[in-house]
Amino acid sequence: MISRRMLLASGAAAALPLPALAQRAPQTYEIPSRFMPTVVDIQPGFIEGEIHVNPARHYLFLILENQKALRYGVAVGSEGRNFSGSATIKRKVEWPSWTPTKNMIAREPDVYEQFAGGVPGGPDNPLGARALYLYRNGRDTMYRIHGTPQPWTIGTSVSSGCVRMINEHVEDLYERVPLGTRVTVHNTTA
Repeated sequence: MISRRMLLASGAAAALPLPALAQRAPQTYEIPSRFMPTVVDIQPGFIEGEIHVNPARHYLFLILENQKALRYGVAVGSEGRNFSGSATIKRKVEWPSWTPTKNMIAREPDVYEQFAGGVPGGPDNPLGARALYLYRNGRDTMYRIHGTPQPWTIGTSVSSGCVRMINEHVEDLYERVPLGTRVTVHNTTA
């Protein structure tokens, strides 16, 4: 059974630098079984319908009824770039467009400046098949839970701060959660 401590110990708006988008997973790439959606037991104290993310363990948990959660593998931001705390999903988009933030462009102009005008939605877009937009106090945090054209990055800390999922998994999550869903990204180190 997963306890609150284990949930926290186990387990926006940007993605991997775009030049890497041209890279495709090898034909033989297989998603590790530990990152496949799995129903797990949890201890009491979690609210059904909420999402909890453990960046240290690279897991996102959708809390279900009867002390269960649906666990997905995720990729998260590199050190110092993760969103932390609670937010609410206020917008959901299929095949979203993407524009790097001003901070991303300032931090890595050689990577992001060429995309300042935005990238249309589609299979090579950094946000993948779906995006769930996180808001705090009515304002867009610029962090997202989104898909990726790079599923081999799941289980790593490489993004500019968003929670990245395998496209098929974010499509599943997208259908399961309504607008207004509370998301908590825990600040954990183990």
